Amino acid sequence: MIHRLLPALLLAGCSAQMGQVPVATPAPPANPAMSSTAQDDARLLAFLDAAFDAQAALSPETLTSLGSREGYDRLDDYTLAGRRAELALAEQQLARMRAEFDPASLGPSARISYALFERDVERSLQSARFLAYGFPVSTNGTPAGDIPVFLINQHKIENTADAEAYIARLRDSARVMRETVAVMREQAAMGIVPPEMVFAPATADARSIMEGAPFTDGEDNPIWADFGEKVDALNIVPSEKDRLMSAARSALTGPFRDGIETLIAGIAAIEPRADGNNGAWSLPQGDAYYADRLKISTTTDLTAEEIHVIGLQQVTAIRAEMDAVKNEIGFTGTLEEFFTALRTDPAFKYPNSERGRELYLDEARRLIANVMAKAPQYFERLPEASLEVRAVEPFREDTAAVAFYNSPAPDGSRPGIFYVNLADMNQVNRVQTDGIAAHEGAPGHHFQIARAQELESLPKFRRFGGYGAYTEGWALYSERLADEMGVYTTPEQRFGMLSLQMWRAIRLVLDTGIHSKRWSRERAIDYFRANSPNSERDIAKEVDRYINNPGQATSYMIGQRKIAELRARAERELGQDFDIRAFHEAILGQGSLPLDVLEQQVERYIANAKR
Repeated sequence: MIHRLLPALLLAGCSAQMGQVPVATPAPPANPAMSSTAQDDARLLAFLDAAFDAQAALSPETLTSLGSREGYDRLDDYTLAGRRAELALAEQQLARMRAEFDPASLGPSARISYALFERDVERSLQSARFLAYGFPVSTNGTPAGDIPVFLINQHKIENTADAEAYIARLRDSARVMRETVAVMREQAAMGIVPPEMVFAPATADARSIMEGAPFTDGEDNPIWADFGEKVDALNIVPSEKDRLMSAARSALTGPFRDGIETLIAGIAAIEPRADGNNGAWSLPQGDAYYADRLKISTTTDLTAEEIHVIGLQQVTAIRAEMDAVKNEIGFTGTLEEFFTALRTDPAFKYPNSERGRELYLDEARRLIANVMAKAPQYFERLPEASLEVRAVEPFREDTAAVAFYNSPAPDGSRPGIFYVNLADMNQVNRVQTDGIAAHEGAPGHHFQIARAQELESLPKFRRFGGYGAYTEGWALYSERLADEMGVYTTPEQRFGMLSLQMWRAIRLVLDTGIHSKRWSRERAIDYFRANSPNSERDIAKEVDRYINNPGQATSYMIGQRKIAELRARAERELGQDFDIRAFHEAILGQGSLPLDVLEQQVERYIANAKR
């Protein structure tokens, strides 16, 4: 899973003050030696980058993620009006691109960029009627947890002005909380209310960020500690440091705390309107909304029924693989009995202590180091950005996913980060550690997302954007690739990898079951438990995630199946000439793509390799 500020076209979560569409940055003067196609390609690149910059300018948080100090003292606009304004800007940009460029005059890569920009905006316009449907407060996260993480990980303090901007953002968080509550009220008026199971963890998430100094006695609050550490590193006089710390204390105990309390009160006011833990079908125009979400998540026209059947088939196939590895391990009971053993036997657990958490992180880092050592045999080019493994901060453990990846800063000032939620080590399944590291770290998300950011010949919206079926499909493919690379050395590790594959197959069944077939939360949990060794805590968190985010969970297995299908085709058609490094370059070399466009890319690779 990936957590990034940048959706495919920066069309969500940004602020907006609409005016004229900014004029595209002009391309360099025409070089007589350049062909007309090359000149048009350069001109389109300049136009698309200017369009990206105009969208990014509406989001101070995105600008910070990209390494800019512009809008450094502000947070995003979290209103529905802001989202509509972004979409209107994108529509204007599309109209200008169509008026100023002829795709027939472009080279192959530029034609892909033209088609993707056009397709993405059209897709967003088609989805505009559902713009208000996403829950801003859910078991997938809340602004109360997301903003502190953003400030801690992305807001650098290199001088007094940066520190003052950090303080200003602490104050601005009160506005964000008010806007979030306002969106929840607007949604409730439309009949869009979060499920019942959202409210307790979302409230706990908000309350936990106000624990510790300067809010209460005890250890420093993570935000207070972060600000203090960053200010302490500045080369300024002690009195200036004291002034900044005093201002930050006032911002935290004043506007920041007021904002969190506003959010908690807003959540409490909406909670009585919750009616069960139902899927998208229960929302206004729920079936149409879910069909739209499936198109976005899979980049295909697969129906809910077709995806459900694929899921059932995959569950059956992976169970057979798991049963074979279980026998290799030497477990003589049934597969279900082995699942129970993996959940309960201390031999498959870490100590529930800081030592256990460090042991998990060490093992994940070791897996990634082994992948890095073998990667040149499988990849023509590796990402330049570094990769770190970190535990999720305690204040957001209630709503953070089991594991996820944060992309690096383009300027190298922030590494790629593989986060893992280690709230309760009793609930962590040790056999899955290596497979999760392969997915979230290397050769998974880091090899694709960090690498895409470094493709400077592509327009920014392709370098920093993405499609779930591709990004998650690649990461799921990478779990099996790590086995092929020889970094799983025991049958237990391979069983852990298969259990993760099963996890994503289950998602196809449950996502469609919940949102189309009206499965209950309890039925979904029971199905998950019957087919997976995941802990009870992880199963419940996962099912709640699917309920909150219709369609997203289908992207993983649908994308992986396409990549595996394309590899099998390349191996079949090229025979002894098949080169795994060249195939992976064909998959990764044009950044994130919809699955049909990826197929076209691989077809070109096969044709060229035959020459």
